[in-house]
Amino acid sequence: MDNLIPIGSDHAGFLMKEYIKEQLSKEGYDLKDFGCFSQESVDYPDFVHPLAKSINVGEYEKGIIICGTGNGVSMVANKYPDVRAALCWNKDITKFAREHNNANIIALPARFITKEEALEFVKLFLITPFEGGRHETRVNKINKILE
Repeated sequence: MDNLIPIGSDHAGFLMKEYIKEQLSKEGYDLKDFGCFSQESVDYPDFVHPLAKSINVGEYEKGIIICGTGNGVSMVANKYPDVRAALCWNKDITKFAREHNNANIIALPARFITKEEALEFVKLFLITPFEGGRHETRVNKINKILE
């Protein structure tokens, strides 16, 4: 288990981010907070680009990003070739994002799930292994651009 986890959010995800940080810290995780640092309106790409880049270059293994819907942050993160950000809003989606897609960033929709659900999904995301096998072939095709 990798205990150093990058986390980032926009203003809509700020309170959820703070809750997740507090709870994971109690369980021995160290978190690198990429921002934002208040509920003041911000642009999520300013915080997600640096976090996604750090995953892309291998500085961190898995990360957490949060905005109102989870869509914007996942769109930014997925611009990086070695990032597979998955929008997760229930346990099954979260589990399969890791097992089948080898997702390395969980994107959470702060306006649509509770902070307790978010924590549950994050913990599941962090401990669920990638199955590999037939899924490895599929994951390897994600960045293949058809000409």
